[in-house]
Amino acid sequence: MTTADHLDLGRAVADPTGLITDLVADVEKKLGAETIRAVVTAVAGGRAKSRRLAEALAMRPSVLTDGRSPAPRAIGDLLIELRKAGASEISPPVCVKCGKKLQTLQRQGQDWYCSVCGHETAECAACGTVRRVAFRDRKGLLRCKMCPDNDDRDVIADALHQSAPHRPHYRQRLVWALEENPRLLTGEGYLAPHRAILRFIDLLHEAGVTEIVRPACPRCHRVVRIDKPLDGQRVCRNCIAKSRIEECVRCGARREPATRDAQGRPLCPGCLIRDPANRETCTVCGESRMVSCRTPDGPICPNCRPLPMLLCSICGRTAPCTLSKLTSLPRCGGCDRRPAHCTICGRLRGIHSGTTEAPFCGPCTKPDAELWRPCPACGQAERLQAPGPCPHCTLKQRLHELLADDTGAIPTKLQELHQALAGTERAATAMRWLSGGIVSTVLTDLGSGRRPLTHEALDELPEGKVVEHIRSVLVATGALPRRDEQMARLERHVKDLVTSHATVEGRKILHRYATWHLLRRLRRRSGGKETTHSQLQVARQHLRAAVYLLNWLTGQNLTLATCRQADLERWMTSDDVRLRQEAGHFVRWALSQKITRDLSFPAERWNGPSQPMDDEARWATARRLLHEDTLKPEDRLAGLLLLLYAQWPAAISRLTIDHIAKTDGAVRIRLGAVPVELPAPVAELALQQVAARRSHAVLGQTDSPWLFPGGQPGHPISAWAMGERLRKLGIRLSQARSTALFQLATELPAAVLARTLGIDITVAVKWQRAAAGDWAAYAAEVSRRTTS
Repeated sequence: MTTADHLDLGRAVADPTGLITDLVADVEKKLGAETIRAVVTAVAGGRAKSRRLAEALAMRPSVLTDGRSPAPRAIGDLLIELRKAGASEISPPVCVKCGKKLQTLQRQGQDWYCSVCGHETAECAACGTVRRVAFRDRKGLLRCKMCPDNDDRDVIADALHQSAPHRPHYRQRLVWALEENPRLLTGEGYLAPHRAILRFIDLLHEAGVTEIVRPACPRCHRVVRIDKPLDGQRVCRNCIAKSRIEECVRCGARREPATRDAQGRPLCPGCLIRDPANRETCTVCGESRMVSCRTPDGPICPNCRPLPMLLCSICGRTAPCTLSKLTSLPRCGGCDRRPAHCTICGRLRGIHSGTTEAPFCGPCTKPDAELWRPCPACGQAERLQAPGPCPHCTLKQRLHELLADDTGAIPTKLQELHQALAGTERAATAMRWLSGGIVSTVLTDLGSGRRPLTHEALDELPEGKVVEHIRSVLVATGALPRRDEQMARLERHVKDLVTSHATVEGRKILHRYATWHLLRRLRRRSGGKETTHSQLQVARQHLRAAVYLLNWLTGQNLTLATCRQADLERWMTSDDVRLRQEAGHFVRWALSQKITRDLSFPAERWNGPSQPMDDEARWATARRLLHEDTLKPEDRLAGLLLLLYAQWPAAISRLTIDHIAKTDGAVRIRLGAVPVELPAPVAELALQQVAARRSHAVLGQTDSPWLFPGGQPGHPISAWAMGERLRKLGIRLSQARSTALFQLATELPAAVLARTLGIDITVAVKWQRAAAGDWAAYAAEVSRRTTS
């Protein structure tokens, strides 16, 4: 094979359509390249067919001019379509026997025949005349159309019409097979010589014929669809796949081959998908991926494939929908992924039918014993993909393996954890959590006693969200006592920063500043409550600012005692200065402690909001949250608390159900010392959130006082996550709060503002002054009021 041939065969894989177009264009000068490409695209079809066509033409391009077989059927179709498009140099297909030019194809193997030469002639088994063969009788002997094999089984042939509606001779062979072995209808259907017999058995079984027995797979003994022949028996698709297992030549996985390479070696489905030759550039995302569908603009990958806009049969919204396999009705992505308590059985399952108010699960939608088989352990109907227990029973077994000690018993402190995880309604989520990261390792060590069940033992593990979640689960189930995690995290951060400083004097100052000032003040302000993430961040910034200043002084061969005002101002105006305002807090502390002298670093005073007020946009957003039902109720409530009551996301996230009370027909929320009565629409959202709040954690049913539960059991949603949800609603957090607080400061005295919104009185006074409100005579006015 020449180098050019090698290049053509390589191009047949990379660009089959382009290669076919070029080969045709070299022969046919009359048609343009675009016309040829359109014909080739219509005939070549998908990737596999186009590659086979390109390889065949590259191996023998002379077929374009002589039209002679042997050649694949696709080449004959291409020649016919090119002739229809006006090609004059391209030869039509030619009969291999008589040489007649063909307009349609009849094929035997790789050869093309005309209508006269293509029919088989033989001696009829009935009349003995050599004629054209019409069919074969029940014994497989050839017969002409003048000698039909009629018998008394025409009634059975009519009953089989649905099994093979367009193949009368095939239906007759089915009748003969049933006549020879009637036991095929009573459980031995796996021995059926024809596939349609199994379809016939299913139709009779669906019609209610009690004497008909559906056959089981002879290998796995499941009563499922069996139509694949294997060793003289009909088996199910899973058993066929297991019988064809080979080792993939690329990844080494032992699976049923999806295809074979050029040398005939097996390739698994994963390697077939990952093969660069089978990937194309998606016209939507621009990534090289497998093709899901083709459009006039080009190929589209599965992630970008557009779904049709249909009316969801469950929620009633017009949205991108897929058709349910159970009901054949459209179902949007939200309903497809959202679990709910079934109206009939009461279990938390995926929604398959019904409505949003009255959802139905899969077993209640279609109680098919074959589809929803009972779990062998608990007896509940589940869609079991393989023999074995259901997800809930599998979860219980896995938990016992992880938490049991050497005696096979679960320690007393971990029994509540076992019960909480085993009783979760989202078993698949719990199984994914147990199999991710170091969760299984940590739980095994705790159950076996290799790691003590203490906070200090968990502190020895690498920091990360996985360890934090494990700790929160243990605390929520009572296995560990509750502690202030933010304070513990800050203490570890202080220790690391102090020990990382270069000089002994600097480490002493940092330890003194962090321990006896920052941490002490934070504990005093918390008043026994847990430290918030915002407080943690402020303390960290103050400590890092001190570290930056001391590092700069060390680089300049200075200390706090030898630093002068000129040196401090030189640092403040340098290009690499960081956290300037926070560093001022450290300098003022050092002055109060007599660590340094003759330094001045005044604090910056707040002179009012720095961003423009936009009251119209604030009220427009509030009206949208009040009336737009498509938004999540919890997001609408949180946004209204920010827009109407100037609450930061950090304050909203830490609200509990005790902050909302319904008395005397009115709903009140306690943001400060005095409860505030909520308007009717906001009150309805608040009560709805109290009743329907749900955590995203695995232990979603764990009792939690938080109004907005977070992703960790026993914890509220983080301030950052709450802020992100509000930003997605189009709310500018700082501007919206400043506008709301500015407006409230013009309408209420500072004392009332502080007591109702839960802000400090000094802050309320500053906002009142910024709003130019004059409430100096308010107390005198109240004292002069007379009671009627």
